Amino acid sequence: MAEIEKSAASVEEALEAALDELGISEQEAVVQIVQEPRGGFLGVGAHEAVVRVRPRAGAPVGAPEPDEDLEQQGEVAAQFLEGLFDLLGLEAEAEPAMVEGLMYVDVWGREAPDDMGILIGRHGATLDALQEVVRSAVQRVVQERCRVTVDVEDYRKRRRSQVVSRAQTVARRVQRSGKPEALEPMNAFERKAVHDAVTGIGGLETASEGEEPDRRVVIKRAGRVPRETARPDRV
Repeated sequence: MAEIEKSAASVEEALEAALDELGISEQEAVVQIVQEPRGGFLGVGAHEAVVRVRPRAGAPVGAPEPDEDLEQQGEVAAQFLEGLFDLLGLEAEAEPAMVEGLMYVDVWGREAPDDMGILIGRHGATLDALQEVVRSAVQRVVQERCRVTVDVEDYRKRRRSQVVSRAQTVARRVQRSGKPEALEPMNAFERKAVHDAVTGIGGLETASEGEEPDRRVVIKRAGRVPRETARPDRV
């Protein structure tokens, strides 16, 4: 299949849309970031993120990214964050850690962990913004797509565990009933956790539908079209 381009408010959202349309996982794809998103001033000069994605020829499904690449990205992200915290006067430290095949950069408060809530924000909104800043910084250094996830006081890991548990419960129900079910709206990182969790359950597939911030994952039996019209993202 030929490569495709997708645009969205963030690189993660554009990538998710492209993978959905191609029907492949991120590990099976070659990803090129064509354009970073930019907010502009009062809407002037703003533009979305654009990614170009094509299937990776001959790559085995689930092939992990080389450890040395992820380790380098983790170190770069941790150094950037600690420099940022020094500028902001925050008593925090950042440390790379590989957990369940994902490279996290864990942020911890040195003296008052409760103060780290400012880096998380309501429903993780500030953390999502911090993730975008770190992603851009890492990509400038390593000249490839950033695969690092920033976490603060294990917020993302706890949330991911909750999302995976919820997805597996719904997936088993869909297996029994055959009726598609949509989960609650989630951000791009949480939707990816759902896609990954359902991949290991036979006879099911997932698709993301809707527009941000109400974009959600639908779980259905493989090959079955939901009663609601499933609309792939378009550029």
